Amino acid sequence: MGLEKIGAPQLHLTNRDRYISRSLRQRLEYDRSVSAPAPQPAAPVPSGSIPASPRSAPPGLTTAEARRRLQDSGRNAIPEPGSHPILRIAGKFWAPVPWMLEATVVLELVLHKRAEALILAILLLFNGFLSLLQERKAANALALLRKSLPVRARVMRDGAWQIIDSQEIVVGDAIYLRMGDIVPADARIATGQISVDQSTLTGESQAVDLEHGQTANAGATVVRGEASAEVIAAGAHTSFGKTAELVSTARTVSHLQATIFRIVKYLGVLDFALVAALLVFAHATRLPLGEMLPFALILLVASVPAALPATFTLATALGSMELTHAGVLVTRLSAIEEAAAMDLLLSDKTGTLTENRLAVKRTLAYPPSSIADLMRFAGYASDSGNQDPIDVAILRFCAENGIDASAETRTRFLPFDPASKVSEAFVGKGGEAFHAVKGYPASVAARALPNPDWEADLRTLAGPGYRVIAVACGPADQALGLTGLIAFEDPPRADSRQLVHRLQDLGVRVVMITGDSSATAVSVARTMGIGTRLCQAAGIRSLDPGKLADCDIFAGVYPEDKVALVRAAQAQGHVCGMTGDGVNDAPALKQAETGIAVANATDVAKAAASLVLTTPGLGDIVAAIESSRRIYQRMLTYTLNKIIKTIEIGVFLTLGVMLTRSFVITPLLIVLLLFTNDFVTMSIATDRVSASPRPDRWDIRTLMLTAGSLASLLLVFSLSVFFLARNVLHFPLAQLQTLVFVMLVFSGQGAVYLVRERHHFWHSRPSRFLLLSTAADITAVSAMAIRGVLMAPVPAWSLLALLAALAAFLLALDTVKVKIFSRFRI
Repeated sequence: MGLEKIGAPQLHLTNRDRYISRSLRQRLEYDRSVSAPAPQPAAPVPSGSIPASPRSAPPGLTTAEARRRLQDSGRNAIPEPGSHPILRIAGKFWAPVPWMLEATVVLELVLHKRAEALILAILLLFNGFLSLLQERKAANALALLRKSLPVRARVMRDGAWQIIDSQEIVVGDAIYLRMGDIVPADARIATGQISVDQSTLTGESQAVDLEHGQTANAGATVVRGEASAEVIAAGAHTSFGKTAELVSTARTVSHLQATIFRIVKYLGVLDFALVAALLVFAHATRLPLGEMLPFALILLVASVPAALPATFTLATALGSMELTHAGVLVTRLSAIEEAAAMDLLLSDKTGTLTENRLAVKRTLAYPPSSIADLMRFAGYASDSGNQDPIDVAILRFCAENGIDASAETRTRFLPFDPASKVSEAFVGKGGEAFHAVKGYPASVAARALPNPDWEADLRTLAGPGYRVIAVACGPADQALGLTGLIAFEDPPRADSRQLVHRLQDLGVRVVMITGDSSATAVSVARTMGIGTRLCQAAGIRSLDPGKLADCDIFAGVYPEDKVALVRAAQAQGHVCGMTGDGVNDAPALKQAETGIAVANATDVAKAAASLVLTTPGLGDIVAAIESSRRIYQRMLTYTLNKIIKTIEIGVFLTLGVMLTRSFVITPLLIVLLLFTNDFVTMSIATDRVSASPRPDRWDIRTLMLTAGSLASLLLVFSLSVFFLARNVLHFPLAQLQTLVFVMLVFSGQGAVYLVRERHHFWHSRPSRFLLLSTAADITAVSAMAIRGVLMAPVPAWSLLALLAALAAFLLALDTVKVKIFSRFRI
């Protein structure tokens, strides 16, 4: 059977969502520039029936009247409940870490050590208010994200449909709801029929069908159908008092935080062992227990990551701002850490890897139908109001070739349903009733009379990478006949091949998933360098996780298959990324560690995703991965530094007491050491680092061995300095304690710069804030040591000599560090 090629104009469409909804951002620009007539939504009907015409849509409001009502009633939003400032402040001092510091303050006061108690109290206040400051920055970041990701609503104003911020909706507005929308306010259905998911409001997972006269509640999600409705309540007056938002305020503990807390737990065990050994030694040697107890307690406090929460908050807040500038909006602040470990990306094809700029390229009509018949019936099953690229391309083709596909003869239209993969129309013309169906070829063929040629013809049409749909038609009360096939050109994005290679270079394997036919999918994947190993959607649910590596493409995929595919990848140990755009993609976006909503995704998809792209394609994903890996590197620096300092300080102070039977440092100076260390630790969150070349995974054993090796070498240096000053230079105990304090401060600073760079330390320049923090810390500590503030004074030459010796030692240690990092693959 021959194939007939018909030329068609190129349609420069930026819409992607061929499954369910149009891009809200693009529709905003479209509706502002074009006054479109109000669409007449249709209710789903049983196959073969042609019900009566729908009722009229509500007239809506004028802009002036809406503005007046907005001033009278306020914005369509629920004020967030806020706690009292005093309660927020008090909360910072009611947690395990503050409890330890508070207990130490009380103990110091009981022992009449007021100076130590004062410094500890200052440290407690410093960490508490610093945490408050960083949480405020994080709250501001969330507020900015909300402004960048508002819920949009389509309303009738001045007789034309417009896209506006849902917070501007007032009672009396006429709104239009489609599958994938979040209901912006309580609204009474006027025309059409929809099914809504109210599980976030009522806890019931079963979808609720709504039709004329029934109320759709604010915050529900539309999962099927289309309808126009009139707003009857807004803001705090809605039934559930909940308005929709896309940015989650829930705080989840990320894998990164959980890992670091595990490391700190292990360090705590080490410190408890050292303290126990110290107390046993004190008892055996009759050292004063009254002096030893606060020393031991402060030694424990020294291992507590007091700055950890504030450091994480600052790092994620700064990371979210960095991603916002790169065109990626973060719906959960903790999500930016998860992308660092992503090693598998399940990417949709249409509009993500391709341009979704469709044009009819080839057609094939089966006798007795002509090409004009084929396109006419396809036009009946299309709707320009949907702004679906396939529908618009078909209707444009019909208009330019004089084919009458007027929707005026259509009595009912069923929009494309991702579950059935078809759209349908019931047409009454000349006293006859027809039923037209178009969509995924296998789905249409299954509903039509057998045709032995369609599969071979499909392979021929799809060979060049064209997207192919099938059309069937017949009398409304009889079986359908396969009318023909239509091929559309959907060219790959110019940067898709380069992007796929860039992701592969970053260690992220790209697997293409599509609802298109196998021939189309293989052709596109080959062009983009993804691969040609094809797996069918039918086998996803029974897929052996070990065989996932043999699949580059999944074709004929239904939305529910995506969740099964994500779970199969996770069962194999992958950290999975998933792109999606529709309401049916939401479960897979939630299931994936990194759910990515593309630029023109529905509200529901954006709410389910971790990251929301603001430009077409996947180019911004590279920026998200690199930013997440930079955050990982900063937190790795913090973790390595914390382990090194804990081991060095804990072991050094314990050995110092055991070897000299005297305190090598005073409890007051340990408290000062805590303060100076935490000050610089905070600045690590701003450091200038390079992204990891491969996905980042935490290996605690490797981390402990690496840090332990470096800490042992630093411990050798610390003990050498101590015994040199004690036995050779004959420093008195008070000055020796000061020198030990300064040495631990200087070595703590040096450890930061030693571990922040995985190569030699000169490979990258630290951030300005980190350098300034270090300079201020060293200057302040040196001045206090020379002047004898809170410690015995020491000569300036000793500090200069110490600084020079430490610099030389760290320079030599840097070479060893590179080998250690290479050995353990840090």
